[in-house]
Amino acid sequence: MSRVLAVFVALVWAGIGAAQEFSGLARVDAEQSGLSEGWRGAVEFDLALSQGVPWRVFQLDEPRRLVLDFREIDWRGVSPEDFGSVEGVGTVRFGLYRPGWSRMVIDLDAPLAVDKAGLVVDEASGRATLSVVLSPVGPLDYAALAKVPFDPRWDLPEPAVIEHTRPERPDWAPSVVVIDPGHGGIDPGAERDGLQEKHLMLQFARELRDTLRRSGGFEVVLTRDEDTFVSLERRVAIAHQEGADVFISLHADIVSQGNAQGATVYTLSDEASDAASAVLAERHDRADILSGVDLSGADDEVTDVLLDLARMETRPRTEQLADEMVRAIREATGALNRKAHREAAFSVLKAADVPSILIELGFMSSKKDLANLRDPGWRASMASGIRDGLQAWVLADKAARPLVRQ
Repeated sequence: MSRVLAVFVALVWAGIGAAQEFSGLARVDAEQSGLSEGWRGAVEFDLALSQGVPWRVFQLDEPRRLVLDFREIDWRGVSPEDFGSVEGVGTVRFGLYRPGWSRMVIDLDAPLAVDKAGLVVDEASGRATLSVVLSPVGPLDYAALAKVPFDPRWDLPEPAVIEHTRPERPDWAPSVVVIDPGHGGIDPGAERDGLQEKHLMLQFARELRDTLRRSGGFEVVLTRDEDTFVSLERRVAIAHQEGADVFISLHADIVSQGNAQGATVYTLSDEASDAASAVLAERHDRADILSGVDLSGADDEVTDVLLDLARMETRPRTEQLADEMVRAIREATGALNRKAHREAAFSVLKAADVPSILIELGFMSSKKDLANLRDPGWRASMASGIRDGLQAWVLADKAARPLVRQ
């Protein structure tokens, strides 16, 4: 079989019947899995599973990655270090990609192309081993084969253009708040002391949702309510689909330099207000790429111009939202960064017609902030502060509505 393929896609259903006696998800046998060096610079990767699963493999460029998709797998007890390391291969990431499906992404430090790939199921035990052999190729050959395959059995349909005008809601109608717990699934976010940002943010998002619902006047939607990867584009799309009045993305990052501490409220800007904010925005956007999302061809200059026009009307409302949020969080917790309102080019804030903010609840690199994030009492105070900020903003926004150009 030729090594240089436009894309190599494999769907293996053989062995599923033999595994039907098993209940639950396929589990990874870490001891029988791993990376190893092959012949003449090749790299071999084996993934041992408790049962066979449908799967596929493809490769992406800029940066170079090998992507493996499966029916959902139980990754508990498995860490990237269990797979070892070999020359030419970088970081290994894995996790739930979307409901029912898992993904593994292997960074490639050299142009290595899929030469062979196959899944073998033991008829007696039902156990399976997925084996992939990567062989060296030239950079141009690699670029030619690297692309996302389309298969209706795996992928969502092509998006359709739907004309949509947001209906005017009466003043008494509840405000629709979309809460976006950062990261999820294959993308853990920041990690420290055995804690992952994705879990902390989901926990707080659920608590904030409950706080807002108890207060009345809010209809609350989460972009994810489980440990699932949601692309940045999809998070913004959910805000539009739900007719959101406001979008709040929640994070708690790690900074390697300085002593960043306290909550920070971010609004969208093409130019970051400071170097640290620019680094954070780049890191958040890069999470999509590292999780195997292909963003090639995503730019559209004409669309960007139209969106900028829409943002001209949304921006003053967003600034008001950020100001009210900073004031309310300060009164509720006092746990604010010295520069509490900052700007950066976070892609998740690019819903042109929805006031959108990103709240760094704190920094996991700060012992004090991490302790706060683990403290139920502090989280309740922070949720109350965000609620108060939203309530104040809703009143101010409704009062200013007649002044907004229709």
